[in-house]
Amino acid sequence: MSLVACTPTEESTKVKEESVQDGKTLSIKDANANYLSAVNVDYAFQFAKSLEEFKTNEKLGYRTAGSEAEWKTGEKIGEEMKKIGLTEVTKDEFKVDSWEFEKADLTFTDANGKEHLAVLGGYQVNFDTNGVKELEIVYVGKGTADELAELDIEGKLVLIDINQREEWWINYPAYQAHLKGAAAVIAVQEAGYGEVDSDALNAQDICGPDDAPAFSMSQTDGNSLKKALEASENGTLKVKFDAKSTVKFDGKSYNYYGKIIGKDPESYIILSAHYDSYFSGFQDDNAAIGLMMGIAKGLVDSGYQPEKTIIFNALAAEEWGVSNSRYDWSTGAYNQIFNVHPEWVGKAFANMNFELPAYEHTTQDEIRSVYELNNYLTKFAEKVPSVDGIYKDGISVVSPLRTWSDDFSFGVAGVPALRNDFQDSEFMHSHYHSQFDSEDAFNADALKFHLNLYGLLTMHYDQTAVVPLDFTTRLNAMKEDINAEAFKKAGVSSDELIAEINHAISTAEDVNAKVSKVNEDYLAALTKGDADTAKKLYEESRELNSGLLAAFKYAEDQFVRLTWEDEPIFPHEHAQNNIKNLALSIDSLNQGDIATPIDEYLWAIDNNWYAYDFEKEVYDYFTDYVLEAPKEKLMWGAGRIVGHEDLFDTISSLKNKSEQSDADVSAELKTLNGSLERQIELLKTTVSDEITSVKKLDEMLDGLK
Repeated sequence: MSLVACTPTEESTKVKEESVQDGKTLSIKDANANYLSAVNVDYAFQFAKSLEEFKTNEKLGYRTAGSEAEWKTGEKIGEEMKKIGLTEVTKDEFKVDSWEFEKADLTFTDANGKEHLAVLGGYQVNFDTNGVKELEIVYVGKGTADELAELDIEGKLVLIDINQREEWWINYPAYQAHLKGAAAVIAVQEAGYGEVDSDALNAQDICGPDDAPAFSMSQTDGNSLKKALEASENGTLKVKFDAKSTVKFDGKSYNYYGKIIGKDPESYIILSAHYDSYFSGFQDDNAAIGLMMGIAKGLVDSGYQPEKTIIFNALAAEEWGVSNSRYDWSTGAYNQIFNVHPEWVGKAFANMNFELPAYEHTTQDEIRSVYELNNYLTKFAEKVPSVDGIYKDGISVVSPLRTWSDDFSFGVAGVPALRNDFQDSEFMHSHYHSQFDSEDAFNADALKFHLNLYGLLTMHYDQTAVVPLDFTTRLNAMKEDINAEAFKKAGVSSDELIAEINHAISTAEDVNAKVSKVNEDYLAALTKGDADTAKKLYEESRELNSGLLAAFKYAEDQFVRLTWEDEPIFPHEHAQNNIKNLALSIDSLNQGDIATPIDEYLWAIDNNWYAYDFEKEVYDYFTDYVLEAPKEKLMWGAGRIVGHEDLFDTISSLKNKSEQSDADVSAELKTLNGSLERQIELLKTTVSDEITSVKKLDEMLDGLK
C-alpha cells in the first residue's frame, strides 16, 4: 500500500533548476560530475547510525524479522525516502515467520566463588524461562552423537564448542541435543566466526526447527564456565537462566521502496539493501541502507533526470524469515520479486544489492555479478574514480552470484543482479554477525568509493538502451566445468553438449555485436543531446531488450543448481562430483584401503559430511527437510538440489571396520557401486537435459540477431 507520494525538497529543487540551462539537459559528463559533487558521505553515515534506534534486545540490539523493532525501522526508512525526494514511496507487506529475541542472561558461580553474569546472543528459536529459572548445565565438547551417547542431558543446558565455518552448522548439534532431551544448547564459537575478540558473541541463521533451542556465548564467558564446571564435584553446575526468544508463524513484515521516475516509467533499475540485523549491524546492513539512500539523495540533489525509473528498495527479513528451512534467509527479497512484484521481472535492467559496504575488505574492490554482466561491468570499472588510500589494486568483477545475500533471489527470479562483494575477507571471520560489527569498523573512504561507484553505475545503466547481457561468459564457464575424467569414468560423452555450447556461444557473439551497436548509438545520441534519435533507438530496441531478459531468466531457470552446501553449480556438476568421489572410493576399497575413502572422498558426496558425527535421525531430518519441504519453505532454493545419495550406514560401517585387518567390505562396495550406477544415470539424464536447454537458449538468442 502506498504511503504518500512526496514532493522534492527545496534543496533538490534548487539544484535541479541550476542543472538545466536553456531547456537542455546536462551532458552525461556534467551529470556525472554533478552527482559526485552532490553525494554526501556524512549523510549516508549518519542515516546508517540512526537505524540503531529500534532494537529487540536492549543489551545487544537485534532488529529481527517481523519484530516491532524491524517494523519501526522500516517506517523510519519510508519516511526518509519521502524526505529526500523519492516519489511513489510504497510499503509492501509479505508473510514471514517472526522472531523476537528479548534476553538471554545466564548467571553462575565461577571457580573463584564469584557470581558471573554472561549475556548471551540468540538464534531463531522458541525458549522462555518465564523469569529466572535454575537449570543444570554440562559441558559436552562439540555435542556430537558420540560425545552425548553416555551422558544424561535430559532437561539440562549443554555447553558446546563450535566452528560453523569449517565443521558444521548450529542446527546439527542443537537438534542432536534436542533428541536427547536437552533444554537448550549454549554454543561457544571456537573459530570461524567472531574471531575479533574473546568477548565476541556470534549469531547466524538457525536453519533448523524452532523447538531445538540454541544460544551463543563468548569465549571469555565460556572459559570461565568451563573452569567452574571442572572445579565442580560431578562436572555439572546449577545456573540461573533468564531468557526469552519467541518465534511466531505466519507473521508479517514490510519492504519499502521509492522511485525516481524516468522517461520510461516501466523500465527499472533496482537498488536494494536489507534493514534487519543481528546486534547493531552497522556494516550488515545499516551502512548498506546508508549507501542506497546516499545514492538516492545524491541523484535527486544533483538534479539527475533519468531515462529509466530508478527504484530504491529497502528489504526486510534478510537474516532470517522462514522457520525450519535450509534456505531460511533472504525472505524479504524472495517475497518481493517472486510474490509481491513478479511484474518487475522482464522490466528490470538490473538489481544492485548492497552489503557491508563501508569497510575495505581487500585491497581490490570486488563486484560480484551474474555471468552475463561480467564483461559490461569489467569495462565500466575502468572509469570509476579512485579514492586515495583504499583499493590500491582497483576493481575486479567475479561471477557467479553466491547465495548469501538478496541479489541471489533477484537473479534466479530473472533480474540481472550484482552486489558489492564481502565474503572473501577477514571481516567475515572476525566482526561479521557479532556485537563488534559497529561504527568502530567504519571506513569513510570505502563508503565514499562505493557511493561514487554505484551512483555512477546507476547512471551508466540508465544511459544504456538494451540490457547488456553477454551469454558467452556463462556458456564458457559451463563448458569449462565439464570434468572429462568424470565423464570418462561414467562412460558419458560430452561431445554433443560441448558442440551445442560452442554453437550457442557463436550465436551469443552475434547478439553481443548487435547489442553493442544499439547501445553505442544510443549513448552517442544522448551525449550529443539528440533526444529524437535517442528516443527512436530506444523504442526500436524494446523487443531486443525483452528477448534478452527472457533468455536470461531461462538461463537462470535451467542452469543454476545448488550443492548441499548452497554453492551455485551447473546441473551436471552434481552427478559429476559424486561420480568422481564414488569411483575413487570404490578403487581404494578394492585395494584394501578403507581410510582414504573415509578421510578424502565420501564426506564430499552430497551432505554426507554430517554422517560422520551425528545420529541417523539428525542426518535424515536435515535431508528430508530439503527433499520433501513445500516450495514456500524452500523459497529461492526450491528445485535446485539435483539429487541425494544416502551413505550414512556405509560410512558408519566403514568407520567401524577401519581398524580391522583384512576387513570384509563387500557389502559397502555393493552399496557404493549401486550409488555409482545411479549417479551415472543421473549424469546421462542431466546432460541430455542440458543439451536440450542449451539448444533452446541458442534458439532464443538466434531470434534476436
